[in-house]
Amino acid sequence: MSSPEISISLKRLDHGAGLPLPAYATAHAAGLDVVAAEDVTLAPGARHAVATGFAIAIPEGYEVQVRPRSGLALKHGITCLNTPGTIDADYRGEVRVILANLGAEAFEVKRGERIAQLVPAAVQRATFAEVDDLDETVRGTGGFGSTGR
Repeated sequence: MSSPEISISLKRLDHGAGLPLPAYATAHAAGLDVVAAEDVTLAPGARHAVATGFAIAIPEGYEVQVRPRSGLALKHGITCLNTPGTIDADYRGEVRVILANLGAEAFEVKRGERIAQLVPAAVQRATFAEVDDLDETVRGTGGFGSTGR
């Protein structure tokens, strides 16, 4: 069963000229590969919001999540901060990818290099109802790691 496809409008910015648009690398890929629109050197421990050269208009009721590429993470320690990052349906600025270098060596981000994945997702809205007490569960108030005892 496949999910319905949505249409996302994309505006290429001047510094994105000649770059490929976000695209699926394989028939069953969940994320669209996105490339850098600038060259930047990430020193160990550094982070930078890397330009992509485009802006998008996401349909209401959806978001686009920004996720790291596993190859960059494993081989070089390059990841996305605030992962998954969320691009909201009402944002119209340039899409930027916050990359961080967790590795021991400087990493050169090259214009046109795949740096992240974009994953469109439906948004479930919620409201909060303030109550005096919450229902009881077996876990109760156990925190991080409490289910592994």
